Amino acid sequence: MDMIAGLTVDEAGRALADPTAYADDRRLHEALALLRREDPVHRVEREGYNPFWAVTRHADIMEVERAHTRFLNAPRPVLVTAELDAMNAERAAQGIALRTLIHMDDPDHRVIRAIGADWFRPKAMRALEPRVRELAKRYVDRMAELGGACDFVQDVAVHFPLYVILSLLGLPESDFDRMLKLTQEMFGGDDTELRRGTSPEERLAVLMDFFAYFQELTAARRAHPTDDLASAIANARVDGEPLNDLDIASYYVIIATAGHDTTSSTISGGLRALVEHPDQLDRLRADPSLMPPAVDEMIRWVTPVKEFMRTAVEDCEVGGRRIRAGEALLLSYPSGNRDEEVFEDPFRFDVGRDPNRHLAFGFGVHYCLGAALARIEVRAFFEELLPRLESIELGGEPEGIATTFVGGLKHLPVRYTLKG
Repeated sequence: MDMIAGLTVDEAGRALADPTAYADDRRLHEALALLRREDPVHRVEREGYNPFWAVTRHADIMEVERAHTRFLNAPRPVLVTAELDAMNAERAAQGIALRTLIHMDDPDHRVIRAIGADWFRPKAMRALEPRVRELAKRYVDRMAELGGACDFVQDVAVHFPLYVILSLLGLPESDFDRMLKLTQEMFGGDDTELRRGTSPEERLAVLMDFFAYFQELTAARRAHPTDDLASAIANARVDGEPLNDLDIASYYVIIATAGHDTTSSTISGGLRALVEHPDQLDRLRADPSLMPPAVDEMIRWVTPVKEFMRTAVEDCEVGGRRIRAGEALLLSYPSGNRDEEVFEDPFRFDVGRDPNRHLAFGFGVHYCLGAALARIEVRAFFEELLPRLESIELGGEPEGIATTFVGGLKHLPVRYTLKG
């Protein structure tokens, strides 16, 4: 990887709190490589944000992930501005804050996670796979209908995983466009093209729209239970009592959003990687048995979840740095997934990479609930696309989403020739 000269360690640290850095792979990975080398647990102070420690090495991220009783998700599970931190704290004190799985620690996390766990186990995934493959074919057919050129992100990648996850929830296709807009607004709050507005109140309005929709869904599933994940959530009981409206809506939000944006980012970023590394595209087409490691390499390469935050319960040490109780740590997954100590030639895209100890799904008790589904979706899509693909090239400059949390490409113009 070519480096841009002159970046200081402090500038590299501040890049982690700059949404535009995540839309520029070269700039981001230059900063992360410098931090891994010079100050792998680095204190970041950036105007508009509360201070935090940036944890950039694979081993240190794993150490924090393993110690889930010493490093908690609450009260600051993801990086947001100091203004939003304050608003979230105020809403939590009032009992009206979003409480998804990423906001929770045990014992609540263990109990709430179990409600949906069966829907993501191998038996359930095998039952869902025919629907996934049907949808993969629909969207490769859609590429064919578009006549050899499209914006792959907007025309294909954002739709296919959304249809899969909303099919699992049991939502009608007539609501899918509404869900797409809301999920893009939620994760695109730092992107001028995708966000609804710039104020915390406008961001909160997106969340309230989610809640209003899912309150109606809960009422419908309680009145008329069905055989889908939405019904399982709406009718779940903990200690004999139904979940409150906020916890139910929060569960829907994390399933609908995390199960969509992360996978669409992987598929679009994975296609870009294949286009930009034609030797690896040829290798994969010649040997379809490489698809499982290729899927994990796409996931490592893209790393759609950029960070989670943890808060230290007690004074401790991470990577040789003294961390005080109450201080926040940012776990930089893109950095861990390019760690030179773990990955041989980490800036090489290698569809046969093995082993591949990537951290894109997290680790430990907070390991991604939908990891198996994500792998099935990515594999199904490329197993449908590659046998029909005769040629493909970029049709313009790819554009990334400005974000500090979840994201990837927002535009990927491509030109291609498909069979059938």
